[in-house]
Formats: sequence, structure tokens, C-alpha cells
Amino acid sequence: MAQTETTPDSSPMAPQADPGPSLGGVLARALRGNVRQYGMLVALALIVLLFQIWTDGILLQPLNITNLIQQNGYILILAIGMMIVIIAGHIDLSVGSLAAFVGAAAAVMMVKHDLPWPVAMLAALVIGALAGAWQGFWIAYLGIPSFIVTLAGMLLFRGGTQILLQGQSVAPFPKGFQSISSGFLPEVGPHTNYHNLTLLLGLAVLAVAILQEVRGRRQTVAYGLEPLPIALFLTKLAVITTAVVAFTMLLASYHGVPIVLLILGALLVGFGYLMRNSIIGRHTYAIGGNEPAAKLSGVKSKRVVFLAFTNMGVLAALAGLVFAARLNAGTPQAGINFELEAIAAAFIGGASASGGVGTVMGAIIGGLVLGVLNNGMSLVGVGTDYQQVIKGLVLLAAVGFDVYNKRRAGS
Repeated sequence: MAQTETTPDSSPMAPQADPGPSLGGVLARALRGNVRQYGMLVALALIVLLFQIWTDGILLQPLNITNLIQQNGYILILAIGMMIVIIAGHIDLSVGSLAAFVGAAAAVMMVKHDLPWPVAMLAALVIGALAGAWQGFWIAYLGIPSFIVTLAGMLLFRGGTQILLQGQSVAPFPKGFQSISSGFLPEVGPHTNYHNLTLLLGLAVLAVAILQEVRGRRQTVAYGLEPLPIALFLTKLAVITTAVVAFTMLLASYHGVPIVLLILGALLVGFGYLMRNSIIGRHTYAIGGNEPAAKLSGVKSKRVVFLAFTNMGVLAALAGLVFAARLNAGTPQAGINFELEAIAAAFIGGASASGGVGTVMGAIIGGLVLGVLNNGMSLVGVGTDYQQVIKGLVLLAAVGFDVYNKRRAGS
């Protein structure tokens, strides 16, 4: 009987060449690993595009972009601190009242007691740190739930604000103090149609961002992990470059970089590095993710929680100073609903209600989503009642998305 010849290549048992990871598979894994952050970035881009069309191009005018930054600076500052508190598995309801109390204290020091504004600012930040530490002590070392402690703090600081101001606004403030909210980088160099210092700063930010992406890719390869395909990596660099250049040109065509944006940038870089690379940052994630396991691993959970609330107190004080500088007055009604805006920004930006999840950049993205919604709806004439409804639905959708992802991952 004739036998059929089979070559090694045609044999059914011959090993097949490994085609390697597909482009779609790599992209899918990258998206799954950052689904909340990428999702919110896409949502922010779509919201900006929607209102840019709806407002006939007003939204992205240089003047409106500057107003958007200055109007939402204090909420973004609060959102950074709130994100860290939520990552640790807690909540802070007192930040709005504390911001108002610190703003009132600074107003009294500068206006009624003629204290130089830098000294008043430093004293106000110390007051915020002490208030945060006081609440952190009750929560971390006495074991009282953060909801109860900060609810009591909300009432206490709101009453303290009324007592300090005696129901009246205190104003005006020195020009130097006002500039932290409404000031800009100074003009330098030859006269052009653009703000020269802003252009230089934009180039520096772009260079650092690209260097960070390249370094991150090299570290991924060095650790034996799977990097993005080179085509996707170059696309990502192109998107970053386009975004930074466009934003820089918008600011440079008006008055340049607002001072409050520099403050936000410093906080973003500092706290972003702290949460990603420091021991206390990793311990914060560990406590929020699984506190009993973190304690068994040697994490000093009480100290971490205490520091998280102390930091929240300092950032609430800074937000109160920025808000007071923008109003040019310390007012009894300052800070109302600030805590709700900060909590919403954190959850929209990727925080988990159970703790252990979130990023500082996510808090900024969540705050920008709310800020663009507020600004865009005001430009097109949507009433404040409908604005509250829409923001509530956005918050509910963000938290629902988080719950859905957890259930899908568990299944």
C-alpha cells in the first residue's frame, strides 16, 4: 500500500510559529488597565467638543479658557486632597466649611489687624493643617468614622466662620494676595503677539512630558512587561504634543499662564509623584484596598490616615485662600457645597467608593469635567436647576461605571 508522504511543515503535529501578541490584544489590555482614566479623558474631550460647537466656538476662546481655570482652581485643589482621602478609604465633609473658615481668618488678619499678606497666608495654612490634624486624630487614633467627625467639623467650622466675620464680609485685600487667584506670569522679552514666558514654559512642559513617556516605556521593557506597539506609542506622543501646544498657544495669546495654574501644576506634579513613587503613597493605596492585610504587612495605618487628613486640611486652607482672593473678600457664605464638588470630581475622576483606587491626575480630570459642564451650560443659558440635575446624573454614571467594571472583573 502506498504511503502518503508528509513533510514536517504539513504534518498535523508540526509546531506552529508563534505570531506574537496582536496589536488589538495589546491595545485592549492597555485600555482595560486604565479604563476609568481613559474613559474620563474621552468623555472630557467629547464634552469640550459638544460645547465648542454649541457655543459657536466661545468655549475655547483664550479669555474663556483663562476664566475656566481661575473659576475652578479652588475646586481642583480640593479634589486632589479629597482623592487621597478617598483612596485611603475615608471621606471628608468639612472641606468647604474649613475653606470658608480659613478665608475668613486670613481676611481678619489682613484687613483688621494689618498683617502682611504672606504672613497671613502662612498662618492660614498652619490653621488648616491643625484643623486637619485635629480631625485626623479622632478618626485615626480614636476610631470614630470619618463621616461623623467631618460632619461635626463642617458644622463647627461653618459656625466659626460666622463668629469671625460677625455675619459681614471683610474686604478689600492687598493686590499681592489677590494675584494668587487673578494674577498672571509677568511679561518678559521682546514684544510679540504672544506671551513669551508662557511659550517657554509650554516648551519645557512638553519636553518633560515626552521624556517621561520615553522613560516609562524603557522601564516597562526593562521589567519584562509588554509595552505599547511603537505605532501606538508614537500616536500617544503626537496627541500629547498637540494638546500641550494648543493649550500653550491659547494661554499665550491672552495674558499668559494664570498664577493659580502654576499652583495646580506644582500640586499635580508633587502629589502625583508622592502617590506613585513614595512609601507613604503605596501605604495609602494598601490601606484603602485592604486595611487588615496592610496592617499585617507592617503598614502603620493610623499614621497614614492622620497624615491624609492633615494634608486635606492644608489643601482646604489653600483652596479657601484662592477663593477669597478671587472674591477679594472673606464672606460668611463662602465654601458652600465645595465638599460636594470635590467629592464628585474625585469619583468622576476614577476614585472607588471602597477605597484603594484613584490617581491625582484623575482628580484633575474629574474636576475639569465638572468645570467644563458648568461653564458650557452657563454659556448656552441652561438654568442652574437643570445644571444640578445633569451633574448629578454624571456622578451617578461614573460611580455606576466603577461598580460595573468591578463586577465584570470579579466574574
